[in-house]
Amino acid sequence: MTGHVTKPLGESGTEHWDIIIKPSGNVSGRLTAAWKYRELVWMFFKRDFTTFYKQTVLGPVWYLIQPTLTAITYYVVFGKIANLSTDGISPLVFYMSGTIIWNYFSACLTNNAETFSKNSSLFGKVYFPRLVVPLAVAMSSLVAFVIQLMLLLLITFALWLSQDGMVISLRFVLATPLILAYVATLGVGAGLAVSALTVRYRDLVYAVGFMAQLWMYATPVVYSFSQVPERYQWIYHLNPMTTSVQLFRWALFNSSPLPLSVCLANVAVTLIVLIGGLMLFARAEATAMDTV
Repeated sequence: MTGHVTKPLGESGTEHWDIIIKPSGNVSGRLTAAWKYRELVWMFFKRDFTTFYKQTVLGPVWYLIQPTLTAITYYVVFGKIANLSTDGISPLVFYMSGTIIWNYFSACLTNNAETFSKNSSLFGKVYFPRLVVPLAVAMSSLVAFVIQLMLLLLITFALWLSQDGMVISLRFVLATPLILAYVATLGVGAGLAVSALTVRYRDLVYAVGFMAQLWMYATPVVYSFSQVPERYQWIYHLNPMTTSVQLFRWALFNSSPLPLSVCLANVAVTLIVLIGGLMLFARAEATAMDTV
């Protein structure tokens, strides 16, 4: 929805200001409206960041503990017991790199699943583009990724110093922002679609976490894409997270690159998810306050 200000002259010649709110009519109009409210996005980001750390014991330390314990668990289960290949990359950083990029996507998806219900009191009182909230969620989730990335780089550098065969590629400096933009686009798009559906189907919220877990195992997070049999690789053409995980490892560790066909297919699916999510979100936005 968009708003514009008019100032018609009354009979007495005085100015009367009115704000007329109406649907923007297209996806680009909603993105433009969100950009005009970019300062509000920043305010919501600070609110979410402050709320998360308020009255916490561990604070940002949890962002370091979680991927470390997860990577160690994956190393024991998939590296030692299942004996899955990591394409020559040290197992700890292999699993951690997949974990932190997936965590960012999962946060963008699951934290936006209840956009309307969590913000119903605010949405019912004041107008602003509702897309502002999902964008702020993507920004606040980025903080966790940056903290975890610093940990990953520190461990990678330590392994490099110990001559563990690590190869550190500087291309990640340019590639990582593009990968993050891609993941945020996919996560926000999927989150918009889910949030629109949860307006009518509340129990879908409980299924989001489970579905995200299944999606993770369909993504080369705990295994390499090179281990996927050729007859199943068509599935990864439809899984847009394949590109982000594999390219992140390629950018950081110079691992095997993905086939171009997989990358192009994943980008196409991501654009479809984004456009579909924006359209569903726009439809839900019109009646959400009457339903929630």
